[in-house]
Amino acid sequence: MSMKDYASAISEVIQQNEAAIGSEWIAQLEALMVRSTSASREQLRSHCQQFLKAFAAATRSGELGNIEHRAWDEVRDLLAEISSSRAKSGSTPSETATFVFSLKQPLFAQLQQSFVADPAALAAASWTITTLLDRLGLYTIEVFQKTKDQIIVRQQQELLELSTPVVKLWNGILALPLIGTLDSARTQVVMENILQKIVDTGAMIAIIDITGVPTVDTLVAQHLMKTIAAARLMGADCIISGIRPQIAQTIVHLGVNLEDVITKATLADAFLVALERTGASITIKHA
Repeated sequence: MSMKDYASAISEVIQQNEAAIGSEWIAQLEALMVRSTSASREQLRSHCQQFLKAFAAATRSGELGNIEHRAWDEVRDLLAEISSSRAKSGSTPSETATFVFSLKQPLFAQLQQSFVADPAALAAASWTITTLLDRLGLYTIEVFQKTKDQIIVRQQQELLELSTPVVKLWNGILALPLIGTLDSARTQVVMENILQKIVDTGAMIAIIDITGVPTVDTLVAQHLMKTIAAARLMGADCIISGIRPQIAQTIVHLGVNLEDVITKATLADAFLVALERTGASITIKHA
């Protein structure tokens, strides 16, 4: 029997026994659902029915060894949708792949009944189905992982933006408090945020507070200088605050040139300097 003959026979078995296969398959999957709602169970039944129909149609093409063939487009699209939604809902890769792998048992049961008189054909058909479902199961894991990676990248970007807020302290004065390590990716976000805020507010002074930066090495210093240079190109001067004794010693030891940059020990001191440079002042009224 050729591959197309096996494909045709397998497709016929699925079509003739679709209700029985689907019922057993759904029962297995529902038994694995520890916490579920009526809506999730209904969605599961819908996915199983859609997949069985698409799977049976794809097997008729005879392309059982190549799931990248156009005959499997509908099956791949459906699995991609299921894998992506499960990745977003917090399922694990194994739970997602089980959707496909659990179809083996009900399919094998029907194949055994259909090929009971031909052990060789049963063995060949079983191996064909095993290989095919394994490939489809691995495909669900690949899509699941890609979706997870996209979620992680998006969350990292959001965290970067949240961890680099630009605050307007006064008319013409901005403050950028930095907390944590300043790497290349974060420097880019810092630079974009502060430049955009300078454009939006027309600020003249930007205070970069590094009180929350644990260490300042050559790379961090270079990132700071790049941010300062970019701000100056936009017409704003920068003041660095939060220079602690240890950081001051490190900067001197590294030979970083900060001669043309105003530095202060605290954000309050930097704010006073910024007020003076913008022509503003603070008056304390005594009772």
